Amino acid sequence: MSAFKEITMGGLIRETAARLPEHEALVCPEFGVRETYAQFLSHCESVARGFMALGIRRGDHVSVWTTNLPEWVYMQFGLGMIGAVLVTVNTNYKSHELEYILKQSDSTTLVLMEKYRDTNFFDTVNGMLPELEQNAPGDLRSAKLPGLKNVVYIGERLRTPGMFSFADVIELGRKITESELKTREASVSIHDVINMQYTSGTTGFPKGVMLTHYNIINNARMVGDVMGLTEKDRLLIHVPLFHCFGCVMSTLNSVCHGTTMVVMESFDPIRSIKAIHDERCTAINGVPTMFIAMLNHADFDRYDTKSLRTGIMAGAPCPVEVMNQVRTRMHCSEVVIAFGQTESSPVMTMTRRDDPVELRVSTVGRLLPDIEGRIVDPETNQEVPAGTQGEIVTRSSCVMKGYYKMDQATKDAIDEDGWLHTGDLGEVDANGYYKVTGRIKDMIIRGGENIYPREIEEFLHGNPKVGDVHVVGVPDKKYGEQVLASIMLKDGQSATEQEFIDYCTGKIARHKIPRYWEFVKSFPMTASGKVQKYKIREEFVEKIKA
Repeated sequence: MSAFKEITMGGLIRETAARLPEHEALVCPEFGVRETYAQFLSHCESVARGFMALGIRRGDHVSVWTTNLPEWVYMQFGLGMIGAVLVTVNTNYKSHELEYILKQSDSTTLVLMEKYRDTNFFDTVNGMLPELEQNAPGDLRSAKLPGLKNVVYIGERLRTPGMFSFADVIELGRKITESELKTREASVSIHDVINMQYTSGTTGFPKGVMLTHYNIINNARMVGDVMGLTEKDRLLIHVPLFHCFGCVMSTLNSVCHGTTMVVMESFDPIRSIKAIHDERCTAINGVPTMFIAMLNHADFDRYDTKSLRTGIMAGAPCPVEVMNQVRTRMHCSEVVIAFGQTESSPVMTMTRRDDPVELRVSTVGRLLPDIEGRIVDPETNQEVPAGTQGEIVTRSSCVMKGYYKMDQATKDAIDEDGWLHTGDLGEVDANGYYKVTGRIKDMIIRGGENIYPREIEEFLHGNPKVGDVHVVGVPDKKYGEQVLASIMLKDGQSATEQEFIDYCTGKIARHKIPRYWEFVKSFPMTASGKVQKYKIREEFVEKIKA
């Protein structure tokens, strides 16, 4: 019998708040926020009412383009209460990517902040939607994005033409009664889509992964069970909430287990170390590069991290030395490794807290309870024996509903028997421990961020000087991999690296801009005329070694 829990997002936050009303739920040190579960629930309800008052119906898509603000967490649960779908937007995205996501997702509403790093979100949105100056808030009539009606701004500006402020939305919500909210909540099904995360593939632009209440609540619950999380724990959350690592394995995981969420706006090594010290955090999630940055910080030893017990390292392979230092210098003795992908909500396998260190660095652990997995021959789809490399496939109630408006891509990913084909190569040993050995697709993982060559190639093809281009990942000590663009220019053209960097800047996310550029006369080919990407990689690695 399955142990899957049948509850909606609204039901879950109400259940935890009823059980632990005075227990600390949300702490955001940079924003002076410190709330109990009763107070947190009240904020989520205010957000739910506000978006209902905006006219958001069950199933409507709301895109959120902010860092880890307190409002992000309120929206995660508040939108879930009213059956809306939170569309997560990567804060590294630029205008080209934002416009694509708003259009493809049919978002009725966009929530944005002022700026982050080198991107001014407010200016970007105004440049994309010049009609904001003329249209009243809630009555946007955009030629470019006809489905978008509401833009909601979180920030300090007093004048935001055509946009609601977040405070306006909360104020509007006062006219929604308690019984209207209850009626809406009662209409929401556990199998409704609640979250849409965009992930790319080798065949084109990002695809909207549709995840349901049932998918992500149960994945979060299982992840926290493996970590041994309870209301006694305090989880440091400095991974981005727009990733499943943030909004499923961190915030939702915490609410499932009554754990306190200590949320940082974005990752900064010394702020994170200080938060562990000040807040007595017992758990920490992150990609290996985050742990490395913290351990290598000159002031690391000035702070006390002895309160730490557990956490998750995921997103990239963990070096042995890093695992050892996290366990000893950071005092995080029960740290575990997790593996999965957005399409599986996201975690499929985890090491366990009592696993020997060797298993925690050489494998990605065993399957979670109620999740099936196996290794199949990519050509025949037949299961292969233990210790044999093949494609990792998984089947469970955590597998996505599908890709939004992409039926063929959904059929390509999930076969007739319900198995999700991950595109990852791996093997499993006789004890059920999985190893990831490579990728069928040529995805690049740079510092925990998935980068899909086809997307960058399509973008670079828009440059009039480009005849052909192929993008590959090349090894890098710090980030695991870096991006190389190998470009064949059109006859008679010449170009510089800087020219192409300038072409990309402000249009695609910074982490997608190639670190290396080479201009070539031809590409290595197979006899049938296919470009051999692995040879581009090998030849470039040899060149930089020389």
